[in-house]
Amino acid sequence: MLGLRDGDQRFCNNKCKQNAYLLRMSRLVPAETLERELETIHRGNCPKCNLPGPVDIHKYYEVLSFIVLTRWTTKQQLSCRSCGQKRQWRAIALSFFGGWWGFPFGLILTPIQITRNMIAMYSQPPASQPSVNLRKLIQVHLGQQIARNQQLKSALPA
Repeated sequence: MLGLRDGDQRFCNNKCKQNAYLLRMSRLVPAETLERELETIHRGNCPKCNLPGPVDIHKYYEVLSFIVLTRWTTKQQLSCRSCGQKRQWRAIALSFFGGWWGFPFGLILTPIQITRNMIAMYSQPPASQPSVNLRKLIQVHLGQQIARNQQLKSALPA
């Protein structure tokens, strides 16, 4: 049988198994802790420019090509709106100048990734409340802290 087993669950590899564990840990985060951390980060300073927020998740899309190889990605950045838009502009420039050079996917994916960046730039999350993506990011981060604390406790001598 392929993959890893953990009880009645089966995973494709150890990274997948670890991600499932972190997801379970993130569900243990108390709602009030999540809301407090979410508000602190959303209303805090931007981690990129250190100016006042609101801070949120901003997605950007890139494509790079070289003859028969084409690589496209979707990434996200935690930042203020201004830093998020700057990153999206850089992704547009990278894709515009480096995306076309692969056949056939570079020619197809370059306008798609540029368009996705333009849409993301003009459909930013509302400044008044944190996005669902920011909530998920913080919840998983808090779940990682719970997992680390459990590992530390189990490593201590009895």
